[in-house]
Amino acid sequence: MKALGKLRLVLAVLGIIYILIPLIAVVPASFTSANYPSFPPKGFSLQWYTKILERQEFVEAFFNSLQFACLAAFFAVLFGTLGALAIAKYDIPGKHYVTSILTAPLSVPQLVLGIALLIYFTPMMLAGTSTGFLIAHTIICIPYVIRLVLTGLSGFDYNLEKAAAILGANPFIVFWKVTLPLIRPAMISGGLFAFLTSFDNVTVSLFMISPNMRTLPIEIFSTMQDAYNPIVASVSSVVIFISVILIVVLEKIHGVGKVFGGTQH
Repeated sequence: MKALGKLRLVLAVLGIIYILIPLIAVVPASFTSANYPSFPPKGFSLQWYTKILERQEFVEAFFNSLQFACLAAFFAVLFGTLGALAIAKYDIPGKHYVTSILTAPLSVPQLVLGIALLIYFTPMMLAGTSTGFLIAHTIICIPYVIRLVLTGLSGFDYNLEKAAAILGANPFIVFWKVTLPLIRPAMISGGLFAFLTSFDNVTVSLFMISPNMRTLPIEIFSTMQDAYNPIVASVSSVVIFISVILIVVLEKIHGVGKVFGGTQH
């Protein structure tokens, strides 16, 4: 058993190293003083970070990503929380299947999901529009909110709601004063993860964008197709830094592992 445990540990470490290899290469390369990508970097310079502000396409793409990520996170928290409350509190027929459907975007490959959304949105004239883009991002963000809020509700004591109702509180006051404060950390965590999912998304975004609507990951992808230079590494590093900060905050609030953990009902 000890040998099996050590083998699992070694495999886990190797897996983590394999995942981190791109970061180990990209981040140092963004500090190179050369005019071409190099690893290890040639010298040390912040010039490629300052040049980001000189590239208007990256600045506009960043604010587009920020706007869509904030909106997608807001709607994901709104609908995801309502869905999680309905699943947790009410005896819905086929509850297990409903939960599976609502969280399906977590298991469906993003490429398949992007194609399906494009086929579905095209007859509705939503493909290539801001509305269609926002709906697509909200769809891929909602499952994370549902997972986290369901986790937060798994240990919820519903007697607190009953006690508040017996004391005369109406359903809105019960929710606002009792339920919401207890599930707020899960909602905030879900919102952060939804923001991160939307902000970093490439695959689904590729099927939803138009020539006049670009996000930062798409702009990075397009630039790399033309020519790879150190500014791509610097922009990618900015995205990595933002992602790491949000994941650390999420871990402090709720725990990243709970996003993918099962819930019992």
